[in-house]
Amino acid sequence: MMAGEPILQLKGVERHYIQGPRKLTILNGAEFMLRRGEMVALIAPSGAGKSTLLHTAGLLEKPDAGDVILGGRACGRLSDDERTAIRRNDIGFVYQFHHLLPEFSAIENIMMPQLVRGLAPVEAKARAAQLLDYMQIGKRGHHRPAELSGGEQQRVAIARAVANAPLVLLADEPTGNLDPVTAGYVFDALSALVRQSGLAALIATHNHELAGRMDRRVTLSEGRVVPI
Repeated sequence: MMAGEPILQLKGVERHYIQGPRKLTILNGAEFMLRRGEMVALIAPSGAGKSTLLHTAGLLEKPDAGDVILGGRACGRLSDDERTAIRRNDIGFVYQFHHLLPEFSAIENIMMPQLVRGLAPVEAKARAAQLLDYMQIGKRGHHRPAELSGGEQQRVAIARAVANAPLVLLADEPTGNLDPVTAGYVFDALSALVRQSGLAALIATHNHELAGRMDRRVTLSEGRVVPI
């Protein structure tokens, strides 16, 4: 794909939940576009629908109306198996808590999604080591998560999320559990990765300083995505 080409698009996306006798509308005709190599900050108060937007964009939830276009492919109406395959290959997720597997080393955690995809162990290990070096924690590859600092754990989580070279990275408060200095280091590593790889990233954050360093900022208002 050419630089700057749309990677992820939400077109008229609606998402509703039934709460007792009420229908709760979270997304109401949401429109959004994310381009290759672009980092976009999603800033909105709790309860505004950030997680719903990320889950729908990441094909974890189906839109009730509208569509999600990923890499030019309409995905909103695909089967569960088809959406699972796309998530595995084309979408990376990073959460506030790292969710690393505690019994495996850092390098083994990064190998895992590659092995699930069918990559040979020797190739998966080489790719994992390369990513750890890129995240500046190559010497910590054989340590288990409990032996790593919070910032190191989150860098491993980011490396795992991009191990299969996805089109899009979706992050939900990826530095929320970190102190400001460590958050800055983790964000710098993530930013460098996005710029070098052409990955497209949508990052939900309450950190306005980090949000200001991204290409643009958006929020949610009455179920729609609007620029800040």
